[in-house]
Amino acid sequence: MSSPAPTRRELLARHGCLTIVRQPLAPAKPAPGQPGSDSSYVQDSPEVFVAVLDDGRILAFNGHVDLGTGIRTSLAQIVAEELDVDAARVQMILGDTSEVPNQGPTIASASIQISAVPLRCAAAQARHALVALAAARMDVDAALLSTDEGAVIAPDGTRLAFGTLLAGRRLSLPLDDRVIVKDPARYRVVGRPAPRVDLPAKATGMLTFVHDMRVPGMLHGRVVRPPYAGHDCGAFVGRSLIDVDRASAERMPGVRGVVVIGDFVGVVAEREEQAIRAAKALRVRWRELPRLPDLTDPSRVIADLPAKRRLLQESGDVDTAAREPGATTFTRRYAWPYQMHGSIGPSCALADYRDDGVTVWAGTQNPQTLRYDLARLAGRDEADIAIVRMEAAGCYGRNCADDVAGDALLLSRAMKAPVRVQLSRADEHLWEPKGTAQVMEVTGSVSARGEPLSYAFTTRYPSNDAPLLALLLTGTMSAGPRVFEMGDRTAVSPYAFPHTRFACEDLAPLVRSSWLRGVSAMPNSFAHDAFLDELAAHAGADPLAYRLHHLPDERARELLQATAARAGWQPRTTPRHADQTHARFVRGRGIAYARYVHSRFPGFGAAWSAWVVDLEVDRFSGAIRIERITVGQDTGTIVNPDGVRHQIHGNVVQTLSRVLKERVRMADGMVASREWGSYPLITFDELPAVDVVLMPRQGEPPMGSGESASVPGPAAIANALFDATGVRFYEPPFTPETVRGRLSCESSRV
Repeated sequence: MSSPAPTRRELLARHGCLTIVRQPLAPAKPAPGQPGSDSSYVQDSPEVFVAVLDDGRILAFNGHVDLGTGIRTSLAQIVAEELDVDAARVQMILGDTSEVPNQGPTIASASIQISAVPLRCAAAQARHALVALAAARMDVDAALLSTDEGAVIAPDGTRLAFGTLLAGRRLSLPLDDRVIVKDPARYRVVGRPAPRVDLPAKATGMLTFVHDMRVPGMLHGRVVRPPYAGHDCGAFVGRSLIDVDRASAERMPGVRGVVVIGDFVGVVAEREEQAIRAAKALRVRWRELPRLPDLTDPSRVIADLPAKRRLLQESGDVDTAAREPGATTFTRRYAWPYQMHGSIGPSCALADYRDDGVTVWAGTQNPQTLRYDLARLAGRDEADIAIVRMEAAGCYGRNCADDVAGDALLLSRAMKAPVRVQLSRADEHLWEPKGTAQVMEVTGSVSARGEPLSYAFTTRYPSNDAPLLALLLTGTMSAGPRVFEMGDRTAVSPYAFPHTRFACEDLAPLVRSSWLRGVSAMPNSFAHDAFLDELAAHAGADPLAYRLHHLPDERARELLQATAARAGWQPRTTPRHADQTHARFVRGRGIAYARYVHSRFPGFGAAWSAWVVDLEVDRFSGAIRIERITVGQDTGTIVNPDGVRHQIHGNVVQTLSRVLKERVRMADGMVASREWGSYPLITFDELPAVDVVLMPRQGEPPMGSGESASVPGPAAIANALFDATGVRFYEPPFTPETVRGRLSCESSRV
């Protein structure tokens, strides 16, 4: 493990150091209807982006965190490229609130696409500054000097190491985002495979995960959640506790205390197993809950509830176009279920609450937001709270990592000692903010020749605001309904129709929800591309050719063609199911395309992605076997090809699991999936061969690859199912029971 990095304050005062800094900016306020915090905290000293030390070390700082995506490696490559050093020489510091710039939460595949830009500029600026120092020392024109392997090199071969140039100096330069950066044609580090720098420590059992963090005098806590599992809105939230029989747990071995604040209940003990036993033994009485809406069929509830309609985009006259002579109009409803992040490890955090400051070790993806929430929870200034970000179980959205940090802080404050809290599996499953359910209504018309005429699309999306649970349970924050406008991601179809109307209908939350990989873009794209596939079949057109004919984006067209060529696409005008009518095992192939467009509408695009899926269906049992997936992605400049491939593979695995298996089960209006038996995930033996096609776009702006490859997946699978069976599927998961039921239903109509 590399030696501990100097703190930001130490760097700013250190001699023998070059720092590229920025005066802290006031945090951006969230746009109306968008996530974010109301923090106004600005630290009192400059933010450091890059530091070059006289002992040869190179440090780089980024406000985002590595959630398993490999950005620690890729960001180091970006810095190394501009400084002409090996990436192994760059030590990345990510996420710690006391050390890194405030660059907001790690979301929307934006780490490389957006937050890496100032890092690249800072590294280039540091290189220019070192060259200028060498030029003055050598009395040589700076234009004649080059850099390589941590040294500035003169035309005669004379080398001056970066450390030598900085000996006894203290240089601090303001970040210049107009600095001249390296021509991509000269890249030697960016664009080449690089091993993940985080893996050796994980493989050898070194301290990287928050679950393994220990400090002297540490106690262990467990929480006892209220009975309204998965709900964080309503008059009963924070007001349902009747009483707690503290003695039922306090007399148990090792127990140090029971903490009760509103509906927040926790126990603290000397050992974790003691805390677990005490939490189970603690006798707690709760008020009877009001009758909650029946969520057995969330799509029906979502479709029926009142909502606020937002017209996103309109062109032409959809209604008149649908009445054109010879036109055929299709109306379809697509639905998406509530789903979990399903983190393999339950969330964990450690808090040390002291009068002179609070330190919280957490697996958050939102360190700055968490600091604000904890300050609000504790009634302290943000400057008093330091979030040390450590590795945790993956989430790709929001699991309970922030919530458990709030639990740990409350218990540590009460006990006046460091307290580690790890959630149970049931607590994680029941209370993690879910990926929200969604309903998409599509009405489209085509001419007698099958050409698109009009397209009307409405997506209905319950809010996915999920405040820190401790704020709600303690009554620090109101539990009234909160509506985020997050259903509009990729809400506009990428395909061209002469007349269009796109709208989003925002609803209050039904259960506790937050963003999950792809947010609303994956369901929206599922509807867009599955519907277009139906139009292609109606027109008797090859699915690929039909898409290419109606897709105006040239980069998208090139990606689709390259992906289809790798998959060995054979043009066809009739689906395969016509030739497999009497077979038990039928095979199908589906294609889909999407570009993940995120942030507030109209938003901006991340990478382009396309899928070709080959599958087999057992018509008797309804079981689906995915045989092969070909995934193409255009991510602009690729920093680490291996990292991008790994991200695409991760997207494929998670998407298959979500489309084929995952759905949160509800009972009595509450979340009922409390263990893996009631929330199955895809297994290793169910994974297909995955072939990845990366488009050669070096020199183009880099695009995020953390989420994009998920977005076309559901439609590609649904389209392949139709090709195999002749039946359209409008709502994942496509479980054997669902498939068998749909096939049986369609057979009975024949």
